[in-house]
Amino acid sequence: MHGVKRTKVSPEAAEAKRLKELGKIQAYLTLEEDVLARDYSPEALKKTTELLDLNPEFYTVWNYRRHILTREIVALLGADLRLTVAYLKVHPKVYWIWTHRMWCLENIPRGPGDTEGWRNEMWKVEFGLVEKLLESDARNFHAWGYRRYILRSLPETAEKRTPQDELKYTTRKIEASFSNFSAWHYRTKLLGKMFEDMTPEQIAEKKDEGELHVLEA
Repeated sequence: MHGVKRTKVSPEAAEAKRLKELGKIQAYLTLEEDVLARDYSPEALKKTTELLDLNPEFYTVWNYRRHILTREIVALLGADLRLTVAYLKVHPKVYWIWTHRMWCLENIPRGPGDTEGWRNEMWKVEFGLVEKLLESDARNFHAWGYRRYILRSLPETAEKRTPQDELKYTTRKIEASFSNFSAWHYRTKLLGKMFEDMTPEQIAEKKDEGELHVLEA
């Protein structure tokens, strides 16, 4: 049609072409099945590339690819968090190790469905870590500073510590060593923040009652 000469195709050539197309379709379907098996490995990421080369409009694969990349990020950040723990056991007062740990925690992506799952999972060990370090050295100013950082930076849905919990913690540390300046400093910062959140009437009431009432609240 339209001035283009028809080329006669032999039955053998037509069959060969049909089989070739059938082979391509089968290979595509096999690749699709492999990709949608929900494997989040680097190999799975490579397969999503192969599938998207054939069909870039496959939105499910794009979504799946994002999940793989996000999990890779979580795995890498988790590895570095474990690395900083190993370093802090030997060098608990090196500022840059603490800084890198904070950076890792702050860059943990949300989990599937835009939840805080991954963030909560990684953040939940922080109080335990800092308490172990303060057991080794109750005067470690870096660890006390990091404890303040945890209190103000925990994900919204993570389990929290109340100001009263923290006051009791400082009480235990001060009773163990009255000259622990770091514990006293932490305590003053904590009380200052508590007073910032109070109305003038509440502050006056607390002053009249004394700090002991705050500790027993």
